[in-house]
Amino acid sequence: MGVRLFAISRDSPYSHKSWSKQQWLPYPLLSDWGGQAVRAFGVAQDLDGLVDTPVRSAFLFGADGTLAAAWRYGDDEVPDVDRLLAAARGLSG
Repeated sequence: MGVRLFAISRDSPYSHKSWSKQQWLPYPLLSDWGGQAVRAFGVAQDLDGLVDTPVRSAFLFGADGTLAAAWRYGDDEVPDVDRLLAAARGLSG
């Protein structure tokens, strides 16, 4: 489908390197150490006294870089991969 997958969290690049190896992740795990991405994507929240904690989210961008779809999830939810794949298929034609 020509889709590229990235994951991002507020954890440090050092912990990401270890986590990626441990989980055998086949995609890049990016660090938003300074919180710029959670603020830019509008998914920052204050949680238990911590500022700019991300809301679990998924974003789908078109080939031109335009945001095509966005999903938010509760802390106890995981993204619906079938729904994300269907949206990506719809985007690719």
